[in-house]
Amino acid sequence: MVNLIQRLGNFVIANVEKLGKTGVFLGTAIFWTFIPPLKIGRIIKQISFIGVKSSFIVILTGSFTGMVLTLQTYYGMEKFGAEALLGPTVALALIRELGPVLSALMITGRAGSAIAAEIGIMRITEQIDALEVMALNPYRYLIVPNILAGIITFPLLASIFNVVGILGGYLVGVQLLGVSQGAYFGEMVNFLGVKDITIGLYKSLSFGLIVTWISCYQGFTTSYGAEGVSKATTGAVVTSSVLVLVWDYFMTSVLF
Repeated sequence: MVNLIQRLGNFVIANVEKLGKTGVFLGTAIFWTFIPPLKIGRIIKQISFIGVKSSFIVILTGSFTGMVLTLQTYYGMEKFGAEALLGPTVALALIRELGPVLSALMITGRAGSAIAAEIGIMRITEQIDALEVMALNPYRYLIVPNILAGIITFPLLASIFNVVGILGGYLVGVQLLGVSQGAYFGEMVNFLGVKDITIGLYKSLSFGLIVTWISCYQGFTTSYGAEGVSKATTGAVVTSSVLVLVWDYFMTSVLF
């Protein structure tokens, strides 16, 4: 019994300590974000890495998500004679929820893991120590460009996800199931508001911060050895994905 309590206490203390270190890491990164000069070249490189190179998987996922969502929604609405509301239902589901969340999860799996692995390898090969020896701040050089790139690219990729999802829904709903094109897009305009789009973008922006923050932290604090990099990569994907879903709930409950 005493051992159980001791283990539980050690577990709680270790996780609280880790939470504190993670918060300090984010605070330090935000501080250096506002200290000029920014590494513009590094930021552009990371925008290309996170954004451009993730666009294919986002487009592919978005299109099939829209198609499946349209099929499922149509078969449910057909029972009540509400097929005319297919367009706005698909659009609202994508823009409010599925677009920001699923695009964030896809980018986490592709880019978040790579960021953690890259920084982790730099840690175990002492490249980060070399930056500090050369008086180059690792936060300014490594962390800030990734976080800014995530904040910029996540909303853009979520918007692409939404557009291709709606078009995928159009192909299934209008071309395959025979829903009126005018009803699909016309009712969408009536039900979709600026607030829906804005909140979706806010979600994506916050997801970009969360994913890059956790991925950078996991890589930056990697323990030495190949096993450490493996754990950092896995931790980056799992922790980021869970936090995206948890934060999505809180944002949805507050903003809608």
